[in-house]
Parts: sequence; structure tokens; C-alpha cells
Amino acid sequence: MTVSRLEIESRVLLEKGKEYGEIGTYEEIKGIVYFEVDPFSESNERIVDLKLAPRNAAGKVEFSADFLMLTPSKPDNGNGTMFLDIVNRGNKTILSGFNSSDRQSDPSSPIESGNGFLMREGYTLMFCGWQADVPDIPGLIGLSAPQAYSNGEQLTGKVMNQYQANVDTSVFPLADRYHLKNAADDENELEAELMVQDHPNGSPQIIERNKWSLIRVEDSEIEPDVSHVNLKGGFELGRIYKLVYTAKGSRIVGLGFAAVRDICSFIKYASEDDGNFLEGKIDHAISYGNSQSGRFLRQYIHTGMNVDEASRQAMDGIIAHVGGGMRGEFNLRFGQPSKDVCYIIPELFPFTDINQVDEVSGESGGLLNKMIEQGDVTKIMFTNSSAEYWRGDAALIHTNLHDNSDAKEHINVRRYHFSGTQHGSGKYPLETVRDADSVRGNLPFNGVNQTPILRGCLSNMNDWIKGKNTPPPSSHPRHEDGSAIETKNVVQKFSTIPGIKLPDSLLNPMRLDYGDEQHLGRTTKLPPEQGEIYPAFVSDVDETLNEIAGIRLPDISVPVSTNTGWNTRHPSIGNDGLLIGITGGLAGWTVPLPATEIEKAKTGDSRPSIESLYDSKESYMIKVKNATQKLIDERYVLEEDFQNIVDISEKKYDDFT
Repeated sequence: MTVSRLEIESRVLLEKGKEYGEIGTYEEIKGIVYFEVDPFSESNERIVDLKLAPRNAAGKVEFSADFLMLTPSKPDNGNGTMFLDIVNRGNKTILSGFNSSDRQSDPSSPIESGNGFLMREGYTLMFCGWQADVPDIPGLIGLSAPQAYSNGEQLTGKVMNQYQANVDTSVFPLADRYHLKNAADDENELEAELMVQDHPNGSPQIIERNKWSLIRVEDSEIEPDVSHVNLKGGFELGRIYKLVYTAKGSRIVGLGFAAVRDICSFIKYASEDDGNFLEGKIDHAISYGNSQSGRFLRQYIHTGMNVDEASRQAMDGIIAHVGGGMRGEFNLRFGQPSKDVCYIIPELFPFTDINQVDEVSGESGGLLNKMIEQGDVTKIMFTNSSAEYWRGDAALIHTNLHDNSDAKEHINVRRYHFSGTQHGSGKYPLETVRDADSVRGNLPFNGVNQTPILRGCLSNMNDWIKGKNTPPPSSHPRHEDGSAIETKNVVQKFSTIPGIKLPDSLLNPMRLDYGDEQHLGRTTKLPPEQGEIYPAFVSDVDETLNEIAGIRLPDISVPVSTNTGWNTRHPSIGNDGLLIGITGGLAGWTVPLPATEIEKAKTGDSRPSIESLYDSKESYMIKVKNATQKLIDERYVLEEDFQNIVDISEKKYDDFT
């Protein structure tokens, strides 16, 4: 086994022995998992620079990861499925995403199981580190990966970072946000460049070298650590800065693929003698990645990493959530897995699961090509909010580039669009400022809670991998029925709502040339050469300006508000003509419909009033219940979510009228 040992540091009852229905209590087990992988195994051949890692006496590459497991105290009570959280920047996501627990600002806080959904269903929950640049902060779950060496020396090479300030600052780390830094090789590097622009697709302006430095200046004292960029006079709020410099030291970040693959294989296949205390209790594994980790799973699929060193399938099901059509720096020399900015990540094409040709670049490929070649395609769900469509790339996962038609779908794939939602699940009452990054939109953030659809997806996936049932059909904007239209042809429809700030320009992914070694995981041309843009498609909207395509919760199908996947920046954080989400989380907005015909006439709002749509609250509630039951009958949401959906709809109706 590639897992050499599982070191348990603590083992306690979850939430002091709380009972979860018929499943009973859960154990919370924390520790470190140690790996040894063969750099010459065919299953590892696509991990960039693996052969440049130090090896032990057996010729293996060693690394380790933090892990946390939540498992039934009586393993026989479980459902036999391990649910692997591809943690986001070291943070647990499935408890808030599926159990509706509060997202904890302190990762070391005691675990809260929320409504206990995953526990009541009997899943074994696994959180395993995969990201090599996670900082050493208590509670974060990271990966300890070796560096690559050439002739005994650390590698040096060009790195590109991108920054966008939401608060006043004159300094940024040589990293993405708070992650481990890629220190500069030479603080006086003359070839280093700092550029600024106002739009991802724009042309950057070079900032004079004497106006910035690769050292941090505080209290007029220069620190010797060459791990920050400092700009005289400070960074202008909202503008997009790009830094290209020479870094020293490259972590082998692609080992993250091996970590998540091999922890699944260990729990499924290893014996008790190997250290697997769940031998024979887990026979299936489903992984879930949200945002950054959804993009990670897209690249895991594309890289063909799901077959372990013993030629066995590791993950039986994969849910890649809100990753759009993007991937990331998850298997790149000098890669920063934390990076999520548009559109400097070198991994874009191919978008679709089945092979296609980009006639502009001449490239051909499909996300599943390697899996198909291996003869073992796992079950996959690509799930996206409206925000990834408005970012410009989500529709590309189901679009033929040569004629903008609907791309064929692999039999083991489903594609779901969560209509009228933003990148993260919406909250109600509505938020106006995002605590995590001080971002404020021109409008209150989207308030649609997408959790019920996620729970439905997981239940369907668990049945699918066990041969009990096939999931409901894909649901997303389509070219054949006209529900998928170019962003530029729908955005002006929103101008008829009073107080709406439209973006100055829209987002389109761009073909980027990073040099002729990109296929080897090396970017030799930084910044990249910009090529033609890809088309961007979103769902068309109805008279209430809610989307007509995708899985539509009553917020969208029986609306009392308009709900979008886009929102422009507030003037207080700069660049107010730009969509939120060029760095960090994408955002949408929710704006109530006019309550009455009098209000509609007074404000000049083009949308129908709530009064004109529903004869009474009673008739509204009947429509909400019917729409919810229809989603349940179609198996997009679960029966247990019926009342929650109805209750929040009623509250919004009362508040908005």
C-alpha cells in the first residue's frame, strides 16, 4: 500500500456523544497519514517533477497529510460509503455544504454537525490534506510535500501572482492571500515586472521598477525576508495587479492528487494489519470539491489520477461543485494551488467531458480522455451556480466550440446548473458586506440557499455508484432550445430595474499561451500571450429576470425577487464597473420585485409586481408547495427539505410584501 501508516493523535466521541438517529454516535479521529509512492509507477507518471523529489532507501517518495475522520461508533451502522471532503484551502466544506452548519471562521473550533444530515445517512466523513501551500494554522488540514531538486539544488523559475485590494494596503505576500510564500530568488531582480489593469481581459500597464520592491517595508525598517511586494503609495482599490518574478524552490504540488486517491484506496482496500481500522466496512468512496477544490477535481479527472498503483479505482463518484470550466495550478512547477483568479490560471481547455476540437488554437481533447483510455470512468457530477456562467466559463463544459451547439455527454456524467444562485450558498436575511474579504457589492448578495439541491445530488450519487438508480438527467442552459444565450445579449435586460449597476464590460475566458512546455506542467512565458476569447453563455431570463434554465428552486420558479449570479463592486472598494470575483468568491444579488402595482409605477420597474403574480399569499404558497413537490418527484431535492424550502419562501413573501 502507498499509505505506509496512519498515525492517530486523538479519538473522541463527536459532540460529546450526540446520537444521530438509528446510526447512533460518531467518533472524531484526528491524525497524520504517511505516504510512499513509486515515482516510476504508471499511475504516478503525470505528477509533475515527481522524479525530481528525494527518495528513501526503497526508492519511494515520502510525504504526509493531516486527516480528520468522522465515522459511526458502530461501523456496521454506516452506509458503507466514505464521503471525502476535498478541503478548500485546508478548511472543511461538507458540514456547511450538506449539514447546513455555520461556516466556522476559526478552523480549530469544535466541529458542529449542523442538522446532522450526513451522520443520519450513515456516511463516514474523511477530510484529508492535499494542498502543499496551506499555512501552519491550527485546525487547517494540509499536505507536507517535498521540493523538487536538480543536481542537488532547488529549482528557480518565473512565477506570476495576481492581487486585488479591497482595503487600503501597500504590501502583498509573494503568495495567494495568506498561503505559504514562494520567496524571490533576488530582491533586486531587474527583470521582475509589476503590472496593473482594470479588467482581466485588458492590456496591463507596466509600473516603473523604482516604485516597488520585493521586500516588505514596515516602520521604515527593511525586513531581510524577500517574500512580499511593496508598492510606494499603496495599491489602488479594485485594480488588478500582476507580478512576475523569479522564485526559488518548487513544491511538488501534484502529490495532492496521490494523497486523495490513496486515502480512498486505503480505506476501501487495506486490511486491519495495514492499519485500516475500517477494514471491510467501506466499499465505496465519493469525493466532493467546492470552488477551488471543485477545480482540483476537474484536473484530477483530466490527469487520470483515479487509478492507484495497484490498478484499482479509488473514487467511485466525484462531485465537482462550482468549478465552472476551469482547473488550476494543481500540478505545475512553482504551482500555487490556492490561486483562483481570472484568467491567469494556465489550465482551461479542454472543457467538455468528451473529446472536442478548438479550431482557433488547433488543440483537441476531452476532460475524460485519460479515464476513457484507462477503461474505467468513474461516476461524475459537474454542478455549477449561475456565477460560474457569468464568469464566462461554465457553459463551455457543455458547448461544442466549433458551432456553439450542445456537446454530447458521457454516460457516466451529469451536468447540473443551480439556477439563480451565486458561487456560495446564499444567506437570508440578505448580506451586504462579505466578512471573509471585506467585499461589498452594489446590491445585497444573493439569498438563494442551494443546499437542498446539493443534498439531492449526493443521495443520487450514492445510489448511482451502488447500482440502485440512475440520477435525474442533466439540467442546464441548452443551445438547442434557445435557453443558452450569449451574456452580451441578456445583460441589458437588467437595466430596467431601478438602481442596478451593470458591469462596464463582461467576462470571457481567454486563450492564453504559456509557452511550449505548458503540457509538461511548466510555464515558460509569463505573463502569457493573450489570444482570442471564448464565447460566454448564460441562461436566458423570464419577465421577472430570473433564469429559465437549470434546476429551479421556488426562489426562481415562484419568485418574489430577482436572483442573479453576478454583482458589480461597490464604489467604496474601487473599480465599481467590474464584476465581483476576479479574485476570491463570485457573488450575485437578490432584489425584491415591486410589491404592488403602485410601487411598480412609482419606481418605473419593468418587472411584474408580486401583487400581479399572486392573487393572495395562499395562492403563492400553493404554487411554492407544488413547485417543491415537483423537484422532489424529479429527485433533484429530497423529501426532508420540503418544509424548509416552503418556510423560507413564506418568510421572503412576508418580508418583501
